[in-house]
Amino acid sequence: MELEAFKNLDSPLSTFSPELKSLWYDMKGDWHLAHDQVDHLDGKSAARVHAYLHRKEGDQWNADYWYHRAGESRPSLSLDEEWQKLFKRFNS
Repeated sequence: MELEAFKNLDSPLSTFSPELKSLWYDMKGDWHLAHDQVDHLDGKSAARVHAYLHRKEGDQWNADYWYHRAGESRPSLSLDEEWQKLFKRFNS
């Protein structure tokens, strides 16, 4: 799905992965609902989005914990750039 179409959705599609749903809710400004999508999931993909959300929240220690769980380190990107990168990863 193209980014513009994703942005124009009124709600996330039922076919979206939890990670992509999380990014949709985050884009719409609902951090808590975005967090709920990945909070109780295992796996590196969910941990990666979880890390981004805590970084956005400003909780760097917690973000770094989740980056580690995802097998990655905190990127030296802006939050917007990180969101774009995650969108590309989970939208494929």
